[in-house]
Parts: sequence; structure tokens; C-alpha cells
Amino acid sequence: MPFTPATAAAGEKPNFVFILSEDNSKHYMELYGSEYGATPTIESLAKEGLLFRHAFSNAPVCSVARTTLMTGILAPKAGFQYHRKHTLAHLPEGIQMWPAFLRQAGYYTTNNNKKDYNVVEGEGVWDESSKNASWRNRPSDDTPFFHMQTFGVTHESSLHFPKEAFTEEPPKTPATDVYVAPYHPDTPTFRFTQARYFDRIEQVDQQIGKLVDQLKADNLLENTFIFYFGDHGGVLPRGKGYLYESGLHVPLVIRIPEKWRSEIPLEIGSKLDAFVSFIDFGPTLLHLAGLKVPGALDGAPFLGPDITPAMLEYRDETFGYADRFDEKYEMCRSLRKGHFKYIRNFQAYYPDGLQNNYRYRMLAYAEWRELFRKGELNEAQSAFFKSKPAEMLFDLRKDPHEINNLTNDPGHAAMLESMRDRLNRKMIAINDLSAYPESYMAEHALKDGIAYGQEHTREIKQLINVANLALLPFEQAEKRLTRAMNSQSPLIRYWALTACSVLGKEAAPMADKARQQLEAEDPLVRVRAAEFLGILGQQDPRPTFYQVLNENHGDLVALITLNAAAFFHDPSNGYPFDVTQLKDPEGKNEVKRRLDFFANRL
Repeated sequence: MPFTPATAAAGEKPNFVFILSEDNSKHYMELYGSEYGATPTIESLAKEGLLFRHAFSNAPVCSVARTTLMTGILAPKAGFQYHRKHTLAHLPEGIQMWPAFLRQAGYYTTNNNKKDYNVVEGEGVWDESSKNASWRNRPSDDTPFFHMQTFGVTHESSLHFPKEAFTEEPPKTPATDVYVAPYHPDTPTFRFTQARYFDRIEQVDQQIGKLVDQLKADNLLENTFIFYFGDHGGVLPRGKGYLYESGLHVPLVIRIPEKWRSEIPLEIGSKLDAFVSFIDFGPTLLHLAGLKVPGALDGAPFLGPDITPAMLEYRDETFGYADRFDEKYEMCRSLRKGHFKYIRNFQAYYPDGLQNNYRYRMLAYAEWRELFRKGELNEAQSAFFKSKPAEMLFDLRKDPHEINNLTNDPGHAAMLESMRDRLNRKMIAINDLSAYPESYMAEHALKDGIAYGQEHTREIKQLINVANLALLPFEQAEKRLTRAMNSQSPLIRYWALTACSVLGKEAAPMADKARQQLEAEDPLVRVRAAEFLGILGQQDPRPTFYQVLNENHGDLVALITLNAAAFFHDPSNGYPFDVTQLKDPEGKNEVKRRLDFFANRL
């Protein structure tokens, strides 16, 4: 229920400002315990408000995270979980991005200026969205406002520097003193890259300071809530794009305006352990504005006169998702509850370090892979370039870097079962649309992804259950895999073959069944069959890939196929991809990215 302000001026509504720094997890700020990354402006906001120790972006990349933020809806539920978007999703009728509800209530809404939405924005979200957008353009000084400002100085691209930068652009932060994560090689390149990023953190703090000074000059601080946060994690390798804490765990500081401090039953200057996620930010603003939170939103308010410390103690869980990033596919889900973190890798045979052209523009990424291929890394540093377990369980209290997987530890068997069950129930509850390949989802579901999921709950649950056969010992899964492989549904066969690939050589008795699927009508069933047989080392998968690509089933089928081809193209897998076998060796958009890589046109 909306609340009525008790002590604020009669009829007056608070203003809101969102300040976002791009690609910025909490791990690079002194405020959150780092040795560098001084942010005096953000620290001052925290002293006049609240610091959240556990804020999460739900997704580790901008378009998915930002669309989650601005809709308050979990991306796989509505169909906007892929970055970059191929097809825009539609929200259900009557549901808009939540700034529209503020605008309908009399707020002046502005965005300066990044959007990057994966859904149709719809009418009435912003009064202005541009590089000139500002609360200063509102019709009168009495008009309440919501302003959103993004600063890009910390973006991943800031670390796409040439080798000459080592001598020509030395960082202010001493590279010799920075802490190197145990999963990174300790090299001058990684140290320089991290030091450069610390400098960027200090720069963005200065930009934020100028924006806060504008609010102060306009006499607005006493009635304006300021939210500062990162738009997702990043940006050193294994951060942005991955479901580790470095990809999801963002800083969040909220300055409480003087007029509202007596109404917020939380101690000013305190540091809170409550878990909050991007789905919660919109509901929180609507609640603070005295508006009803639409039931279709997945989040819940975490700030307001009726939100007590005791209520926040129960917030200890967050859900994360990662699918396609540009041309790189892999379906992953995460659930964190308290200090335990569970990650489910649905195509675990793909290494984290699978080629993504944009990532490998960073010298640190390229060097990391080169050192792996030379055999110069230890186990923790090498894991990024190897196939993963289907499940990973981490105790973040003892293992903050997520390098000690506990899934095979008998002492954590009960926790593993509990976290696995929680994640499965979550995916089924939201009707996770990634149970369908993106090509199928884009064709069938995106006019209203939420309604489509509700109409196909039973099918989605069945597909998830087939995918989860990969979690069983093969002898327990064999009969069900055989039934699934004989199914009339190509979607069930798609996931049965994927599960076999995850099981790997353990599932070799399914090889004959897989060969039969090489003649399937559905192109992606053929791709998954070839992929499994290639993993077994029983058959060259490339002829199937060339065949599917030359049949021209559209960009998304091509992308999924090329992702498998990129996996086998790696020297360790021994099947280099030949673009001259294709009718269209050029492609466009993300398909072109893949083909450029294969053809050495980068």
C-alpha cells in the first residue's frame, strides 16, 4: 500500500536522482574495502544516508541490467535477457517502465542519457531523454522530478588501450601496489589495467561531485533522494558478462534528504546488509512517492517510513542471469542466499573465456589467454579457459573470489541440494523463457513474453527438467535421456543433447541416438547432436555447422551455430572453422563478429 508522508510538507513529494557509473562493481572502491579507488563525493553521500553492502544488478551487462532496472521485471520472465537485442520484447498491456507512473503522478522525468533497452519503451516514460536533459528544464520549481544520469568514464572501453599506453599514459595509482585477484595472472599488464581503472573510479567521483553541486546550487538537496550505484559489475576480466560477484555485486549509496530523515526509520550513516536488486529500485521510488506498486513488478520497496530495520533483515536472496553477450552464448543462472552462492551452467562445456571479440580488445584478456595456451597459469588462473562444472557452489565468507567449488564436498551436500532446488523453483516460477533457444523465443514469445510463459508453464518446466538431467550420474539419467531423445518435440531433444554434452564422455552410450538426430528437421537439434559427437571425439561437427548455416535459418540460428563452431575452433579442440565453406562468408551484426574472428579480419 502507498503511504502518506507524515512530517514532510503537506502535499509535497520528494525528488529523486539516480546516478550511475558504468561497468562498476563494488570491488574497486575504497568505500567498499579496496586499497584504492577513493570516492570522497560518494562517501559524503553515504554519511548523509545509507550504504548497502549487498546490492545486485541481476544481470552482468548493460542492456539486460538496465532494462531490468527500468521495468522492475526479471529479464528471462519477459524475454529481454539477451545482449545485444535482436528483437525487442513487449511488456504486458497496462505495464510500462516505472518512470511513466511517476510522470502520470505529476513528476518531471528526465534521462541523461543512456537507455539501451531491450523492450519497447512505450509512450510517456520520459519528459526528456538527451544529453541536455535536466531537472532544470521542468515547468516550475514546484514540480517534483526524477532525473537519471549515467557517467561512462568507467566503461569497459576505457581499458581498451594500446601497448603504447604503458609508457605514454602511466596511471596515477601505483600499479606495483594493487591487489591482483587469485584467478588473474600477476603480470604488469593486469596491474597496469587495474591501476588505470582505479584512476577512472576517482574521475567518476569528481563528475558525481559536480552533479551534486548543481543540486545544491538549486537548493534541492533537502528534498531530493540521491541514489548512486554501478549499472552492473566489471570490468577487469571475469567481471562484466559473468555471474560471479565481480559481475553482479554493485555499490549502492543513498543520500536521504534532510526533510525525510525523521521519516525513514534507519540510522543515517549506517551500512546495511539487506539484499537489494535492480528489480527493487523502481518499486522503492514509487513507494517513496506515495504511489501503488503495480503487481506485475517483481521487486519490492526497501526504503520508506514503513520499512523498518527488522523488515530488512529478511532480505538475503538475489537471482542472477546471463545468456548471450554480443555473439557469445551460454545460459547461466545464479542464486545467492546469505553468504552462499550457487551458479548453474546449462552449457558447462563452454569455457568462460570463449571468444567474444569486444572482450578480447582488452590487452589483459588477450594476455591471459596467451599465458593459458603457453601452460604458464596455475589451476585457479586456468579455470577461465576450461569447461566448467554444471553446478558451482561457493561460500563467499571464506571464498570471496569464487574459486573453491564446493559441489563435491560431502559437508555441503545439503546446502547444494537446497540451493539447486531454490533456483529451479525460481526459474519455473518466472517461466524462464531461456528454456527456448533465442531463435524460437524471438519468433513465438516476444509480443508478450510474460503471457507466453504463463501459457506454456508446463512445457517450460519439462524443458528445464530435461536440461537438469545433466546433474545426474549418467546411469541414473540414461533412461530419461533416451525417452527425451525419442520425443516428438525438437525442444526436448535439443535439451537432451545439450545435457549429453555436459555429461561428456560419460554419456558416450547415447552416441548412436545422437547420430540419428543429425538428420532431424530442426536445425538446432542437428547442431546440438554434432556438438555432442564432436565433444566425444567421434565425428567432425563442422559439416553439420556448414550445412545449417548455408540453409539460412536466420541470424539467431546462425549465431547459436557459430557459437558452437567457436568452441571447436579453439586450438585445444582441433576443428578450425573455414568461412570459405559458407555461401555468405561476410554476415552482418553479431554474425559478422563471429565470421570476422574466424577469417582473422579483426
